[in-house]
Amino acid sequence: MYFAQYDSPLGKLLLSCTEDALTGIWMDRPLPVQTAAHPLLKEAAAWLDDYFQGKNPTISLPLAPEGTVFQKCIWDILLTIPYGTACTYGEVAAEAAHRLGKARMSAQAAGGAIGRNPISILIPCHRVVGANGSLTGYGGGLERKLWLLHHEGLHQFHL
Repeated sequence: MYFAQYDSPLGKLLLSCTEDALTGIWMDRPLPVQTAAHPLLKEAAAWLDDYFQGKNPTISLPLAPEGTVFQKCIWDILLTIPYGTACTYGEVAAEAAHRLGKARMSAQAAGGAIGRNPISILIPCHRVVGANGSLTGYGGGLERKLWLLHHEGLHQFHL
């Protein structure tokens, strides 16, 4: 594993990767060890630079978040939510049910997987809101979720 720290408008982010793929972007985690720079971490930092400059960068990095088959399905769905838009936990659950060949799935189950997303911001879990538009849950704190939504032009959300 390789690690790097990234200074963002939301505070320090911890980035991690293997030789082959990005594995994490976390808020409020200290750098566990000093390691040599890795090209994937530099590429992730460049993506974050573009994102925080208000651009809508294309995700071209190989991603390898660790999780269950269900969690990975949910995270793949999150990657389809366009920049500057939001959807509900129920909508994510319905899409997961469709992809997994189930009749239905609970929004709470989807929310549990969303909450375990190890690659924050890039896998945009901040774009998922409650059925009534409420900002429910975010590992980095609701203030950061609101900041990210406003950064993407979604000003209808408030704490």
